[in-house]
Amino acid sequence: MAARFPQKNPPGDALPPVQALALARTLLTDHGFREVARNERGDSFYLARGDDPGRLRLSNHARTPKQRRGHPEVLASLVVRQPRTPAQVAAMVEAALRDVAGGQRRRDQAASGSGSDRTANAASGSS
Repeated sequence: MAARFPQKNPPGDALPPVQALALARTLLTDHGFREVARNERGDSFYLARGDDPGRLRLSNHARTPKQRRGHPEVLASLVVRQPRTPAQVAAMVEAALRDVAGGQRRRDQAASGSGSDRTANAASGSS
């Protein structure tokens, strides 16, 4: 829980948020992502992999509920608001990759009309 609150004395190798976001973009590029859009202020970047319509949002601030409703193509967000070490950024990128994979599975299940095995078992009377 303490990781959510800014540290009073960040580690000496911590990167400011702008640099941490740049490192995250580089790491995501290594995973096949490319920038497909950015907001007008230039503080949010939208990345995609291949021709998948899903997006990964990289920003220094969270989205509002209205933004979430208006942009369902965003499967996950990686938000950096405070200084982070390169190792912390790498861990955040790995978590974002898992979040994107989960978002793609949920999207694909919703599109095919299939739910989880538990839902399928409940519908068939199994437990």
